[in-house]
Amino acid sequence: AGGPEAVLWHDIKMSATRVLAGFALSALIGVPFGLLMGMSPGVRAALNPIVSIIRPLPALSWIPLSMLWLGIDEQQKYAIVFMGSFASVLVYTTDATLRVNQTLIAAARNLGANRLQVIRYVVLPGALPNILSGLKVVLAIAWTCVISAEMVGANSGLGFRIWTAKEWSDTGQVLVGMLSISITVLLLDILFRGLER
Repeated sequence: AGGPEAVLWHDIKMSATRVLAGFALSALIGVPFGLLMGMSPGVRAALNPIVSIIRPLPALSWIPLSMLWLGIDEQQKYAIVFMGSFASVLVYTTDATLRVNQTLIAAARNLGANRLQVIRYVVLPGALPNILSGLKVVLAIAWTCVISAEMVGANSGLGFRIWTAKEWSDTGQVLVGMLSISITVLLLDILFRGLER
C-alpha cells in the first residue's frame, strides 16, 4: 500500500532537486556576470556574441554533448538545467542592470562611492525586482530542461515517469506526471513571490 504515491514523491523530489541545483548554479554565475555586463560596455561587447550563440539553443540540443562529457549520472542532469538556463539568467540580469536609473549611479559616484559600493547600494537594489522577475521565468525554463533530460538516460524523475507511461500507453500516469510538474512549479512560484515582496 502506498507504493505508487511513494514512487511519485520520489520522482517529484528527484526532478525538483535537479532543477534547483542547476538553476541555483546558473543564478550564482549568471547574476554576477549579468551585473558586470550591464555595467561595463566593454564586457558586454565581448560577451554578447557568445550569449547570442548559446541563448537560442534548446535544452534538447545539449543532451548529446552532456552525455558525451558527463555520462548519464546526476551531474549530467544538473548540467542540462544549467546550460539550458544560464544564458537566460545572463540576459535578464543584464537588461535589469541597464534599466537602473543612470542619474542615481552618477549621483553615487559624485558622492564618492567606489565601483563596489555603486553595485551594492545602487545597482543591485535598483535591478533586483527585475532580476527576480527574470529568475522566475528562468525557473520555468529550468523545468522544461530537466523534463527533457529525464526523458533520455534517466531512471527516475517526472520526465522519466511520463515517458515510461507513454511507452505503456498509460494516459492516467502521463496526466498525473504533468499535473505534478504544474503543482511543483506553482509552489516554487509562490515562494518566489514571497521573496520578491
